[in-house]
Amino acid sequence: MTRDVPQAGPYENAAERRRHFLGVWLDPLTIDQTVAACVKAVEERSPLTIGVLNAAKIVRLRKSEELRRAVLDCDLVLADGQSVVWAARLLRRPLPERVAGIDLMLALLPEAERRGDRVFFFGARPEVLERTLEEVLSRFPGLIVAGSRHGYFSTAEAPEIADEIRDARTDLLFIGVSSPMKELFIRDWAPRTGACVSHGVGGTFDVLAGEVRRAPLWWQRHGLEWLYRVIQEPLRLGPRYFTTNFTFVALVALAAVRETLRGLTRARRPGAKSAGRPGSKSARRPGAKSP
Repeated sequence: MTRDVPQAGPYENAAERRRHFLGVWLDPLTIDQTVAACVKAVEERSPLTIGVLNAAKIVRLRKSEELRRAVLDCDLVLADGQSVVWAARLLRRPLPERVAGIDLMLALLPEAERRGDRVFFFGARPEVLERTLEEVLSRFPGLIVAGSRHGYFSTAEAPEIADEIRDARTDLLFIGVSSPMKELFIRDWAPRTGACVSHGVGGTFDVLAGEVRRAPLWWQRHGLEWLYRVIQEPLRLGPRYFTTNFTFVALVALAAVRETLRGLTRARRPGAKSAGRPGSKSARRPGAKSP
């Protein structure tokens, strides 16, 4: 199998800076740096696609090559979960911070309002989408809403939706549908939409519409946002989250053990400790006698 090579991100030496672990790669960006990259994409009319990874999705990527390619082929891949940030730190692939999809969207909207960028909202049920737009416009009254569409569609309807987004002259496209639909839509149709920034935001519309309560900051900072969601929907989310989280912890533990063993192997290589040291055999001049 050939090794995947990521595309360069929108900053210097992106390929070298990307963090590789658990079979994926992530861009080590703060939310401010990500917003700057999106603004630049709009200014230069250079399309930018954004993928996000949390613990559950990293586990799912190991089972679906199609989803894996759809996420990792995005121009930016960001850590959506706090547990991913902690795992990266443990495996010595540090990331500066979590960049959650909802936080990135809420950071981009005031910029879009200030700059006059056109925003398209795609996803959720019609009534949820309507309440989302009401909430967004109450927070950002000067925002230009290029268009909106609910998130229930068939594969055959995707080209028509992409054309609708393109005809709206969209700068920023937020896709509030579940995985893997949002990733596959970005992969297959983002170029046709003509949007400068395409960002899958999952259940963000449900949060803004008041359908789902987001975890308080304390829960978010301690990596427990998933548990807060499970408490709200235990039957639907409980089995899925507990299974994927256990698998993720096991993957991280195994990777940490391998990292430790590699370090021990390198340390035990012949000459690894004595090479170049004053007084060691490798440091003596040729022909010098031992004392």
